[in-house]
Amino acid sequence: MVRYGRIQEDREWSQTGNREVITCLLEDFLRGRLGRSLYLTLPGLSSRAAQYACSLLGHALQKHGASPELQKQIRELESHLSLGRKLLRLGNSADALESAKRAVHLSDVVLRFCITVSHLNRALYFACDNVLWAGKSGLAPRVDQEKWAQRSFRYYLFSLIMNLSRDAYEIRLLMEQESSACSRRLKGSGGGAPGGIENAGPGGPGTPGGGLPHLALKLQLRVLLLARILRGHPPLLLDVVRNACDLFIPLDKLGLWRCGPGIVGLCGLVSSILSILTLICPWLRLKP
Repeated sequence: MVRYGRIQEDREWSQTGNREVITCLLEDFLRGRLGRSLYLTLPGLSSRAAQYACSLLGHALQKHGASPELQKQIRELESHLSLGRKLLRLGNSADALESAKRAVHLSDVVLRFCITVSHLNRALYFACDNVLWAGKSGLAPRVDQEKWAQRSFRYYLFSLIMNLSRDAYEIRLLMEQESSACSRRLKGSGGGAPGGIENAGPGGPGTPGGGLPHLALKLQLRVLLLARILRGHPPLLLDVVRNACDLFIPLDKLGLWRCGPGIVGLCGLVSSILSILTLICPWLRLKP
């Protein structure tokens, strides 16, 4: 009975998801937002993907003993792509501030705090990045590039921490809802303990059948529940993976955790591809 109910839920979610996809596409097409987003954002994301692909390629060439001339050309290409990205991001601070102003009006206190602080840190990150671009392009040759680079990556790290905190909060809410729904289904079918996930197992820590096996079973059920939630909510899954990949970049640049250019290039490339995917497919973007 429970299995049949899950199949029905998956079918209902699939039908609802298809309706949401069609509705989202129609809204974006009628308002013209999809074309503007692709036109303004896609070049920057493509440059970002190419830059981290060059970083990954350069690490692979160095590891396999490629010629120094080829490695130098790859590094120069990566540097030019980085400078071009900074040029394309001029004015992004204003967009981030506008997003922060919209996030202030969210009803949920936790989401309002996480999203607003994240956008404010992104605005500061883009501002520092603009100063860094002016220094690298020769418009402001006296700019201390190392100092401004450290500042920009620090704000970028704070923004990612807020994004991951928001993802964790969303996951917690969904896990609580799913656990409550599972408990109601078990009560309605007359099977299992009324506690659902929390009371998984015949014994608790204070009973002979409890202790470590009970905690292991409870942890296993939690992991299975988490996997089911992420599988059923692709926007949340993509946002978690993208933010987790991006987190390695400022950690390495700030010297908090040296993971090497290979890992940074791979994580940046994966994150860029996911960002392009969410741009092309707006229904995969986590909202609000």
